[in-house]
Amino acid sequence: MQQVTVKQQSSLNIAGKVKDYMMLIKFSLSFMVVFSAVISYLLAPQIVKGHWDWQYITLLFIGGLLVTGSANAVNQIVEKDTDAMMMRTSKRPVAAGRMQPAEAWAFAIIAVAAGCFILGYFFNWLSAGLALFSWFVYAYMYTPLKKVSSISVLLGAVPGALPCLIGWAAGEDKLTAGGWVLFAIQFFWQFPHFWAIAWIAHKDYSNAGFKLMPSVEGPTKYSAVQSIIYSLVLIPVGVLPYLVGMSGMTSFWIVLAANLFMLWQSIRLYREMEKKAARRVMFTSYIYLPIVLLALLVDKIG
Repeated sequence: MQQVTVKQQSSLNIAGKVKDYMMLIKFSLSFMVVFSAVISYLLAPQIVKGHWDWQYITLLFIGGLLVTGSANAVNQIVEKDTDAMMMRTSKRPVAAGRMQPAEAWAFAIIAVAAGCFILGYFFNWLSAGLALFSWFVYAYMYTPLKKVSSISVLLGAVPGALPCLIGWAAGEDKLTAGGWVLFAIQFFWQFPHFWAIAWIAHKDYSNAGFKLMPSVEGPTKYSAVQSIIYSLVLIPVGVLPYLVGMSGMTSFWIVLAANLFMLWQSIRLYREMEKKAARRVMFTSYIYLPIVLLALLVDKIG
């Protein structure tokens, strides 16, 4: 009976540790980031439709997940005290004290080294260098700047969009127009996406000392206008894949519809000025990126 109890406790400890590491790397966020890198890789002209090598796709996913997970781990180490102050982040392993910073640091260093090696050895060192640059900007520039100025959101959008360039470079072995177009789409998408989240969690963020809204007063008409502006910018940016020959008319209309819907939700936020409107912008942004990227990919395949 005692052996069964010990085994059960051991299983629970292992399950708990796995759950903590999933939280440490912010698996859902990391998955979305790596998803954009993989789709960008598949969109590269050198990756011929119908001849996908799933071994390389898996390696790109693993390498990207390790680098992204490492950056998120560093973020949680640096922000452990402020994470502990906010309801939405207080249960993270380092903030809650279930994981020591030394353990998280060890994971972060090993993960970024392994991820960059996978990208460099199996693909090219251009993609590995971009991944390391993205990791550095996110962990050591964007993260500390969040308490200084809302300009951090602009800076953070760079590593947020670099996965598109990383994936494109991994497939094309150079940076060409298509990669920069994908970078631009993901770069401008982040502003209505992130400000909607900051709008909803404004009280928590303010209490922790984060300055993330475009207006110092927080959720104001000015902040809503900024979301409208960046949603508007997405419309001409969304035409670029067609103009550079990445896609055809099918994805052109799908991307245009997605951009108009994003704009409409941002306008509704300006008109209503309520959290439920910000949630609509947030959920719209969650589905926007996979719809746009998959539309481009399906158009290439078709």
